[in-house]
Amino acid sequence: MKTLTYSEIHAITGGVLVGQTTHTITGIEQISKATVDHLTFIGNAKYSRMWTDSQASVALIDEKIALEPGENRVLIRVKNPDLAIAKLLEVFDPGLPEFDEKIHPTAIIHPTAVIGKNCKIGAGCYIGRRVVLGDGVLIYPNVTVLDDTTIGQGTVIWSGTVIRERTEIGRYCIFHSNVSIGADGFGYRPSEDGRGLTKIPQIGNVIIGNAVEIGANSCVDRGKFSATILGDGCKIDNLVQIAHNCVLGRSCIMAGNSGLAGSVTLGDGVIIGGSASIKDHVTIHSGGVVGAGSGVMNDVEPGQTVLGYPARDARDMLKQWVAVRKLVK
Repeated sequence: MKTLTYSEIHAITGGVLVGQTTHTITGIEQISKATVDHLTFIGNAKYSRMWTDSQASVALIDEKIALEPGENRVLIRVKNPDLAIAKLLEVFDPGLPEFDEKIHPTAIIHPTAVIGKNCKIGAGCYIGRRVVLGDGVLIYPNVTVLDDTTIGQGTVIWSGTVIRERTEIGRYCIFHSNVSIGADGFGYRPSEDGRGLTKIPQIGNVIIGNAVEIGANSCVDRGKFSATILGDGCKIDNLVQIAHNCVLGRSCIMAGNSGLAGSVTLGDGVIIGGSASIKDHVTIHSGGVVGAGSGVMNDVEPGQTVLGYPARDARDMLKQWVAVRKLVK
């Protein structure tokens, strides 16, 4: 069990130390559930009233919040509690599940596959023809990696994930459980006789940059031709759909249940809120923000925030909502 004194915690997080305590810290917990051997954090003033009744001995607190530690308790005032707590979460992280052996005997690895140094492959995995794994790739049980795929150094792939043929994945990515990479894009047209639908073949691939993280049960479809591309540092939440031939720039964020239709382009640093939907062939330029639940039908300018369904500039939409509320009254 990891144990830290409040002084050691302060050395890790920085900030201004207020108070002192005889208790040592063995973990991190929510303010309402913490005991005397826990550290908690207060990033919003509305939670400061809970400090009096909390049993936590140490709290990381936003430096703007006025609060006293109390007897035998410590506050560490920091500029950004979220970033400070992230440093401590790394310290208290119990680590990933362990492999008893580097390559489980039930894993099926094609003889043409190239496996880098210190890779670990769990039970029930399938590694196909001419797959290349960089050094230190971790593949947990029941993962499928199909032919001609390349996976960069240090990438972690969790159970249930399927990576289709010809996918290119960069270094230090994380794919959570049941991610689908490279499934066919959704393409159909009415058949010539008008009596059914004709499937449009999807012969492209998926290219994923470095340090990309994709949440559980999310899907990134292959291109109809050419590639669906996710740039370096993109962070994709659970239950997200990225359709064929989308191109995401660097460090884009997509929250849960959001989706991109085909051939959407995101610039660098775009943020898509939860359950937002983006129409096909739309471009959201760098720095654009889409509010949760919005439906984007048209291009979004650089740095613009849009809200609503259909989405409009956030300032205009908020004025509209205010006007509607006044009419109701």
